Amino acid sequence: MKNITKLLIALLALVAISCNVEDVQDRPVIVGVDSPVLTAPSSGTAYVLSPDKADVQAERFTWKSANYGGDVEVTYTVEIDSKGNSFKTPQELGTVKSQNQVSVSVGKLNSAVLALKATPFVASDFEVRIRSNVSTNIMFSNVAGIVVTPYTTETPKLWIPGGYQNASGYGSDWTPSSAPTLLAEGYGKTAFDGYVYFATAGEFLLTPAANFDNKYTKGATAGTLIYNGSDNLQIATPGYYRIKADTDPAKLTYSATKMTWGIIGNATPGGWDTDTPMTYNPTTKKWTVIAVLTAQSAPDNGLKFRANGNWDLNYGDTGADGKLEEGGTNIGTTAGTYLITLDLSNPRNYTYSMVKQ
Repeated sequence: MKNITKLLIALLALVAISCNVEDVQDRPVIVGVDSPVLTAPSSGTAYVLSPDKADVQAERFTWKSANYGGDVEVTYTVEIDSKGNSFKTPQELGTVKSQNQVSVSVGKLNSAVLALKATPFVASDFEVRIRSNVSTNIMFSNVAGIVVTPYTTETPKLWIPGGYQNASGYGSDWTPSSAPTLLAEGYGKTAFDGYVYFATAGEFLLTPAANFDNKYTKGATAGTLIYNGSDNLQIATPGYYRIKADTDPAKLTYSATKMTWGIIGNATPGGWDTDTPMTYNPTTKKWTVIAVLTAQSAPDNGLKFRANGNWDLNYGDTGADGKLEEGGTNIGTTAGTYLITLDLSNPRNYTYSMVKQ
């Protein structure tokens, strides 16, 4: 038994010597000789992405092979990062082994640039390159600059940071994360709408994200915008405002209309001739009034919410679901004293309530 054990130990030692000396000597030395060369896309290529083509190829990235001094398997990865970031936080668009191309879909490219903080529907500059590696030996290709306009299927917003925020109940001044917002009509749309209270006159910006990376500023003429200009927008008179903006590059317009609100209708104390005024509460960000109502049946009778004592803007409730529509159906009532509340704080999702007292 002892002889068998000694024989096994001798055999293991012989195998170890063979592996540690002869095999190592026979292995090829992996040396990075020539970096890969990115051949497509060319610098300056622009991509306007859209959700209806998410599964379609956006680009076929191609390159010339890297040279590692021998016949070895090379892993290639397509990387993208924001222009000027020196690939500190690259996103990967695809990886292959010993091949010279990667097909990248619209959806994949869109997800990557959004992860790099790109603003939907705004053209931004990026850089792409090829990373090659064999084990820990890594080489990088030349860099190509591209321009990508991403999309989102979420409804776009505009934030309204400014020097009015603290006094008006929107957190600290010039803080986008707590600023009120405007909402577009839908994804891919550029017409925004919403309401903001300015307790004081002050300057503000419109930003397409909750930061100052990009902004819409005051244009050369009244009611116009400039993308990433230098002059802040301004409200000269304190009050409650409806703000509208259109960020279509061919339009770039905005308006700020000061408003007061009231109820009107044959169910209200003033009938159809005189508004019963409501009061704004900066803490709750809602308009309220306590009023004695008579019983009236919609759609021909009842009440509506009306701005500035005229019919340029009014809200009714088409469908009687508690949600308001511009120019909607009259709101039916039963007799009694009610606390009536109008909530315009959620852009394009305006609601009301009537609570009997």
